[in-house]
Parts: sequence; structure tokens; C-alpha cells
Amino acid sequence: MVSALGMTAVLGGCGVTGDSGGVTLRLVAADYGDSKANSSQKYWDELAKAFEAEHPDVHVDVTVHSWNDVDREVREMVEAGRAPDLAQIGAYADYAADDLLYEADDVLSIQSQADFVSQLALAGQVNGVQYGLPFASSTRVLFYNKALFEKAGLTPPKSWDDLAEAAEALKEEGVKYPYALPLGPEEAPAETLQWLLSGGGGYTDTVGTYDIDSPRNTGTLTWLKDELVGKGLTGPVAPGELNRADAFAAFADGDVGMLNGHPTLMKAAAAKGVEFGMVPTPGIDGGSRVTLGVADWMMAFRKSGHQKEIGDFLNFVYSDDNVLDFSRRYDLLPVTTSAWEVMSTAEEDKDLQPFLKELVLSELYPVGKTSWASVSADIKKRIGQAVSSGGDPRSVLREIQATAVRAQSSE
Repeated sequence: MVSALGMTAVLGGCGVTGDSGGVTLRLVAADYGDSKANSSQKYWDELAKAFEAEHPDVHVDVTVHSWNDVDREVREMVEAGRAPDLAQIGAYADYAADDLLYEADDVLSIQSQADFVSQLALAGQVNGVQYGLPFASSTRVLFYNKALFEKAGLTPPKSWDDLAEAAEALKEEGVKYPYALPLGPEEAPAETLQWLLSGGGGYTDTVGTYDIDSPRNTGTLTWLKDELVGKGLTGPVAPGELNRADAFAAFADGDVGMLNGHPTLMKAAAAKGVEFGMVPTPGIDGGSRVTLGVADWMMAFRKSGHQKEIGDFLNFVYSDDNVLDFSRRYDLLPVTTSAWEVMSTAEEDKDLQPFLKELVLSELYPVGKTSWASVSADIKKRIGQAVSSGGDPRSVLREIQATAVRAQSSE
């Protein structure tokens, strides 16, 4: 998720007691908007005002930063000894490992905590204890260009073989990117995991141990290398140099036959008049049984000691009306089961329903591991080499696995 609006306000002390004797909660949040008009600042200001009307002794001071800045801003605040009461950012594990966060049990009602979509709640746990509160989520489906498919006489693929055959036909029709494979550094871990899951593998095994160089993962990347990249079916830019944003832009320009995409691609493609379809990610022998899920996180810092006020605010944040409002404003998936049930049947959310169906079958990055940051960085650095001409998927995956083992040993 990328934001276009950044704010650089400098915050003072956090969690202070106001002049009136009330409590001021400081929240630092990420911006999901793409302009000042739909900045997340507007959402949070409205929500804070509504909360304060019900809790007159609590003031909520929200500062929103772009995704380029928000994680760094929070890290610098924490390092300076002035952690915010709440942060809504991209990762929580390091702060949990440093014992800086409230547990979910400390700040959420039983009802609120139990309402999280189970996969998201599990991804927020470290050693069985939930510290990361999912705030926004997304999944991936396969987008295809309807006009290009119709011209080539194709139907949407259901399996890897179908996808390869469709890509061959699109190439014969002169399509620039029959299948866009963005393994560039912007979001290589996502595209990679989507493919590994569709081949029956993933980054970890069933007990959460890194299993990056498994035979299934090696087989998946070998198939990509031999059947798509090696046959010139992934376009003129090497996968390791193609970033997601560029792949999405090419799809919106009508130059891509197929690619994995998340909900924001719908608006970009529609704005340029591209008619597209969406189907579940093809798997090795049919529809993929598991898809990629992505979440951003809310966390509550213990430094201020305002546990009750933080809890009251968070239970308000995760009420159905507020979860639905945020999800609908930014074309994101809800993180609570009750909101998921509403959006899964509501006519106004029909465009998101293919993604909603995938959410309950999703698997997320191992974000509860502090080692994940190092592993993710290594995937961004190396994974494109695995599918390049002359590349060796097995040796690349072994190198990434070695990075994972080293990083995990220091957790």
C-alpha cells in the first residue's frame, strides 16, 4: 500500500495529561489516501471527534505520515524515549520483542479480540501472545485483461498449465507482458509467496519454522524459470527488475495480459478504461488452496500507562461501523469477522468480494518473527536471480534459508 501524502509535524511528549485534567492519547498512523482530500488524517480526525464526544475526559491527537515515513517516524520516537500511545504502521514484532507493547488482552474487550479474522489474529502473535492488532488487510487474485483474452480466444486460467498456455497465446498476439512477474525490490516477497503458496509451499512449515529451500518451493521457482521466464512470457523487463507499481501501471495501460493484483488495481485499471476480470490464483494442479494475505498493524505502547483510555479508544476503533467505514473508504478488506460478513453480501462491496472470499483462505508473512525483516530484505535482493537465465533456484533458496536461520538464531 502506497500513500501520496506525507506530513512532517514534530510531536511532543506522548500520552500527556491535558490542562483540564483529562488524558491526551497520541496516535501516529499511516496514510492510505492518494491525495489531501482523502488522506487518512480526515478519517482519524472524524473518528477521534466521535470518540471524544462519548469520552469527554480523553483527547485523541492523531498525526498521519506517508508510508515512506511512518515506520521511521515511530522508530525514532521510540528511540528518543517518547513512544506514542498508539501506532498504526507496517510491523510490530521488534517492539513486542523489546517488551514495549500491551498484549491484546490488556487493551481489548473479549468481544473485540474474538472478532478478528482468525488468520490475522494469529499473524499478530509472538509465542502465542497477541501484540499486533490487525488494522487493514488485503489479498491477491489474478487479474486478466478481458479484451486481450477475447482477442486471443482465451478463458481465465485455473492451473499453472492453463496460465502458461494463455501466456503463449498472448505472446503470439503481440502482448507486451503476457504475464507480468514483479520480483523487483518493491514487493518481491509478496509475488514470491503468492507463487510458493500456489505450489503447495511457503516461507514456513506447519509449525512456523523457516522452510524456504523446500523441494516444493524449489519446484515452483524452477517451473517459473523454465515455463514462463525462459520462454519469454514475462515481458521485456527482467522479473528481478520489475516493480509492482510499474507492473500495475502497465496493466492499466493495456500492456499486460495477466498479473497478481490487490484491490487498488481495480480503480487504476478502470480509470484508464481497461476491462478486466478477476479469478482465484491458479495453482499447480487447479485453483490455489491458499492465497497471500497482507495486513498492517495497530499496536499500543505501555510507556504512558494509559491502559484504560487506550482500551476504550481501541474498542471504539474496532466497532463494526468504524471498521466498515475505513475499509470502504480505501478499498481494503476488513479485519473483523463481523465486518467481513457484512461486506461479503453487501451490494456496495461487490467489487471487493473476490478478495473477501480469499481472505479466509489466506496465509500471511511470518510477521511475528523479528527475523522476518532480514529475510524479506534478502528475498528482495536475491529472488529475481532464481528465475533469470542461468539462475539456480535451488541455490538461491538455500542462500535465503541460510539468512533466515542466522536471523532467527539471534531472536
